Amino acid sequence: MASPFAIQPPLGFGPGSQTGDEEGLAYMPMPSGMRVYEPHLLDADVAGPCAAALATLAAVRDALARWQPGGHESFSLAGLDARNRALIDEALGEGEVAVRVTGVVPLEIQEATFAGVWRVRGAEGVDRIEVGAFPRGALLRAFPAEWQMDLEDIARPRPGVVNAPPILAEIAHRTSARAPGTPAHVINFSLLPHTPEDLVLIDEVLGQGHLTILSRGYGNCRIDAAARRDVWRVRYYNSTDMLILDTLEITSLPEVAQAAPEDIADSAARLAQVLDALA
Repeated sequence: MASPFAIQPPLGFGPGSQTGDEEGLAYMPMPSGMRVYEPHLLDADVAGPCAAALATLAAVRDALARWQPGGHESFSLAGLDARNRALIDEALGEGEVAVRVTGVVPLEIQEATFAGVWRVRGAEGVDRIEVGAFPRGALLRAFPAEWQMDLEDIARPRPGVVNAPPILAEIAHRTSARAPGTPAHVINFSLLPHTPEDLVLIDEVLGQGHLTILSRGYGNCRIDAAARRDVWRVRYYNSTDMLILDTLEITSLPEVAQAAPEDIADSAARLAQVLDALA
């Protein structure tokens, strides 16, 4: 007799499994391959007339140089003309992480080739650069203001549901008891015995937050905020977009989405080199 359990990548997730809910993500396709930093020096003849852009880039360089864990600085680009903004875009390039924020004020965020530098664009004239491990404006909008989990209803018997109720009870306990700075608690759905109905119920109960992160590096990773604070669905894909690891993390922000301190220090040095070449 076949076992009702399966230790395998879950059904109902990954590329091609959803029908309509992710149409809004068309601007942010699942990345492929690994992007490697390539030194890029701006043309001095082009950069010369763009003093405002160079001043902004110098301010970003200084912010990177003095950055400390937990630090964050923001630089508005709203007052710059198209030529200055184009120079900033050329200088910063596009890095490994893209972010989409939904809600009242939608945002599109792209990490620069300089880790810790984020280009933030959105409705109502939002256009700025944020310097930090992760853009604070996106994280503040990740989760709905209020959200509850009805454990009594979750425990009600359902056809095919076996492990979902205790998993959801564990999530509720971990999130309610979590203190700032607590290490991430990870639930690995790729190894945990489950039925397809378990995963459907977990997905329905956790809901969807307002933040989606796509990261590329030595593999592709998609991170979705759940409706409950500090709950993140983290999925890893191989080069053919096949789901190879499906996890849930209870943390303020998964580490894979953040710029590391040593990378931010390296960004400060590299951006200084670019600006020195134009002096």
